[in-house]
Amino acid sequence: MGVLSFLTKRGGRFAAPRIGKIAPGFTAGFLQKVLDRAVSGTGPFDSAATVADKALADAKGDVDEAVDALVSSHTRLAGAQGFLTNIGGLVTAVVTVPANVTGLVMVELRLHAAIAKVHGLDLADPGVRAAVLVTLLGHDETEKLVRKKELPGNAAWLAGGGDHGQETIQRVSAQVAATLVGFLGGKQLASMIGKRVPLFGGVVGAATDARATRRLGRDAARDLPRG
Repeated sequence: MGVLSFLTKRGGRFAAPRIGKIAPGFTAGFLQKVLDRAVSGTGPFDSAATVADKALADAKGDVDEAVDALVSSHTRLAGAQGFLTNIGGLVTAVVTVPANVTGLVMVELRLHAAIAKVHGLDLADPGVRAAVLVTLLGHDETEKLVRKKELPGNAAWLAGGGDHGQETIQRVSAQVAATLVGFLGGKQLASMIGKRVPLFGGVVGAATDARATRRLGRDAARDLPRG
């Protein structure tokens, strides 16, 4: 179960607004733009490589310990009050998507990209970037889409060093975006909209954000191969 499906699972039977009003700009291009910022950093939001290198140094080269530290720090970050004020220019740069969605995806993508870096993968490689995007869906959802042939392969296949080509990368980005939009547009979203907590745009509670981030981080650590 991916980050957005996990966050929206407790929606009950209440009607939710149409996805066009929630995230009209949530596209493959949007995801790639947020991934670029997560990898390179923006303002006080350090790059994936920076946080990965620090975690690995603090762990004295122990990859598993470094991954644990990354998951823990991003779990705390996901539940922290006022995080969005520290993202810098990203939210204002992507004005068509609400801040709560952008902020949550940003945290998840940097965590997963940092895990990829700690695993020895090259964040400049298009296949690795596609793999990082796929991890937003979580292990179970990814495997389901691969079985249905809606995704060409899972994170391990994408990051495995083959030359998948631009067409594959575009297909993966489009499918991930479409799947996340489906999560956002379902009836489950009512529980998110109903909350007036000043976290991630006042939509989701800190405990739910943190729990989802920890779960997805563990899935990413499992699914991203070691270079």
